[in-house]
Amino acid sequence: MSSDGMHIEQLVVAQGGERLDLYLTAQLGDVTRSQITKWIAAGLVTVNDKAVKAGYRLSVGDTIQILRPLAPIAQLEPLPIPLEVLYQDADCLIVNKPAGLVVHPAAGHHQDTLVNILIARYPELIPLFESAEGGHRRGIVHRLDRDTSGLLMVARHEDAWRALQAQFKARQVSKTYLALLYGRMKEATGQVDAPLGRDPRNRKRMAVVAEGRRALTEYRVREFLYDARGEYTLVEVHLYTGRTHQIRVHMAYINHPVVGDSVYGRRKPSLACPRQFLHAHRLGFRRLSDGQWIEVESPLPDDLQKVLDGLKTG
Repeated sequence: MSSDGMHIEQLVVAQGGERLDLYLTAQLGDVTRSQITKWIAAGLVTVNDKAVKAGYRLSVGDTIQILRPLAPIAQLEPLPIPLEVLYQDADCLIVNKPAGLVVHPAAGHHQDTLVNILIARYPELIPLFESAEGGHRRGIVHRLDRDTSGLLMVARHEDAWRALQAQFKARQVSKTYLALLYGRMKEATGQVDAPLGRDPRNRKRMAVVAEGRRALTEYRVREFLYDARGEYTLVEVHLYTGRTHQIRVHMAYINHPVVGDSVYGRRKPSLACPRQFLHAHRLGFRRLSDGQWIEVESPLPDDLQKVLDGLKTG
């Protein structure tokens, strides 16, 4: 909700012990620690309805309320270029996002995003995306990194956006990715249950941190591959939570980083790959109109398939 040009956000602390400013920096993601400190000093942040300092140590169950100033929303410009839509109904679309495409406007990308392409094809989405509270994100049900390709769900109206987000939060949506990892996995199946938060040494990165939010990733080996330089494993990855960079961080954490990942991967890659080998392959959800289970698949794009074609199986 909003009031007088401000947007009210509320968070409930699940794990205590962290400073308020560090906690908010990790949770909000799109706001710098410096800006959060200014909000706290200005009285725009309260804990249990009381003003506190930036260094306040949080406890489990604390309720944080943020009166967040709304940033000016620029008018969106349609970008009429092709976009593959694999499913649509009256409530949502599932598009096949190409690698390299930013999902919504952000610094350095204001008119060349998926949102701009969508409003060129579906102009009725403009009021939804231009909502001040949404910051051009309203309507985007979940997210994919810029260099991750594959299936992305978009709501066609506000009620659908809220209902579909509720499915994601209740973990009723099935999300399966394909990833090529360095090394040969020892187990055919497994899971990584490790909390994620901002890396204290580099706030632009995510990391496994004790005070982070719970993150659960499950994987299943599809194929073992190799070449003269090493061994690799193609896996299906199923997400039970949707944390930022979750698959990339979790796979690096178990010493099987995603091939082509320039942030969390190997410093000296042994396999040439045009980008991180990560593709949103399958998406399943309950259709809002009748509750029917819908499942959509996207095959590997050519750039990633070419990498596999250059490897041997076994």
